[in-house]
Amino acid sequence: MNVITCNDAERALIDTAKRVVPGGSFGNLPADIVIREGRGGRVWDESGNEYVDFLLGSGPMFIGHAHPDVTASVLAQVPLGTTFFGANRHGIQLAEAIVDAVACAEQVRFVCTGTEADLYAMRLARAFRRRDKILKFEGGFHGMGDYALMSMAPKQPGNFPQAIPDSAGIPRSVRDEVLIAPFNDIETMTSLIREHKDELAGVIVEPFQRLIPPAPGFLEALRKVTAEHGIPLIFDEVVTGFRFAYGGAQAYYGVVPDICTLGKIVGGGFPLAAIAGRADIMAHFDRAAVAEADFLPQIGTLSANPVAAAAGLATLEVLRRPGAYERAFANGRELTGRLAELLKRSGLPAQVIGEPVLFDVLFTDEPVRDYRSSLRADAALGRQFNRLLRERGIFKGETKYYVSLAHTDADIRHAAEAWASALDALVAERKSAG
Repeated sequence: MNVITCNDAERALIDTAKRVVPGGSFGNLPADIVIREGRGGRVWDESGNEYVDFLLGSGPMFIGHAHPDVTASVLAQVPLGTTFFGANRHGIQLAEAIVDAVACAEQVRFVCTGTEADLYAMRLARAFRRRDKILKFEGGFHGMGDYALMSMAPKQPGNFPQAIPDSAGIPRSVRDEVLIAPFNDIETMTSLIREHKDELAGVIVEPFQRLIPPAPGFLEALRKVTAEHGIPLIFDEVVTGFRFAYGGAQAYYGVVPDICTLGKIVGGGFPLAAIAGRADIMAHFDRAAVAEADFLPQIGTLSANPVAAAAGLATLEVLRRPGAYERAFANGRELTGRLAELLKRSGLPAQVIGEPVLFDVLFTDEPVRDYRSSLRADAALGRQFNRLLRERGIFKGETKYYVSLAHTDADIRHAAEAWASALDALVAERKSAG
C-alpha cells in the first residue's frame, strides 16, 4: 500500500482553511485532507494520495464519481443555462420518475438539501393535521433544523418522551413541540403515540436509523398505529432512497408511509432533495387547492434547477439498468463478509452492523438495536481504527461505509488488506498500552 503523505501545497490549503473557515472545515470532516478529484470508487487528495472511497460524498455518489452518463447530461445542460427559478423539463421529468418509483409518492416538491426536505415534511404534517407536535426517535438524524436536532445524539439521554437539544441556539420552546421515542421498541412507541394522538401532527423516522436496521415488525407496528389515528407517517429516506432498492427503504422493507423525503442519490451529486407524498397532503403546497389558512408556501431559488435535475435523471437511468442493485449488494456482501471474518480473527469485541450497501463496525459484542445500546460501543477504538485506515488509503467518515456500483474487485481487495493491517496494528497498540 502507498504511504500517505501531505505536500506543501496541501498543507498551505489546510492552513488557509484554518484561517478563513471556522474550525478549518466545512462542518463535515476534519480539515486534515483536501480532496482534489474523484473517479469511480476512488478519490485523490491535493497531495496525489489515492484512496478507496467509502464516503462517496456522504452517500450521493452511489453510481461512482464522475459517471460518464451523469457528466454528459450535466455538460449538455450547462450551456443552456444553470437555473431559471421556473419550471424546466428536467425537473418535471425527475418528479415523474420519483412518482413512478416510490410507493408513497403521488406528488413531489423539490428543495436543495435533506435538511430542507425534512423541515418541510414536518411543516406539511402540521398543516395537514392542524396540530403542532412531532414525534421522532432518539438517535434519528433528520438534518440540521431546530426540530431535527432534538435528541439526535444526546450525550446524557433523558426520560422518554422528553426532548433534549443537541445544539446551541435552539429556542427552549422547541423542546415542548417534539416528543422522543426509542427506536425498535414497539411497546413504548405505540404507547406514546396513543397517549399523545390528539396532539401529534406527525411521526418522522429513518426506516433504517443511521446504521440500525428496523427490528422485525417495528415499521409495520408504527404504520399500523399512525394509520389508526390518522397521523401522517414520514419516512426520512434522504439516505435510503434509491439506495436500498429503486423504490427506497419503503420497497425494501415493504412498509409505505404517507410522506417521504429524498436526497443524496436523487440529485446525482448536485444540491437537490425532495418531499414526496399523498396528493391530499401535498395539496397544502398548492394555494388553489386549500383554504388560505392551510396553504404552505415553499420557495427556493435553486429548487429543481435543471443541472441538478439532469444529474438526478441520469443517475436514476443508470439504476434502472438490469443488475445495478444486484452488483451494489454483491459488493456490500463481499465487503461485510470479509470485514466480519477479520474482526472475528482479531479477537476484538466488535461487530458489523447495517445493510450490505451501508454498514460500519461497532466495537462492542453486545446487541445493538437502538441509540442507547449503540453508546456501549468503544467510540475511541472506532476513531483509532478509522485513523489507521486513512493511513492505509481508505477514505470514510466517522461512521458508515457507503458502497457503490463503481467499487471494483481491486477496491474490495484493497479494503480487506487495509482492514487486516489496521486490525493488526490496533491489537498491537492495545497490547502495548495494556
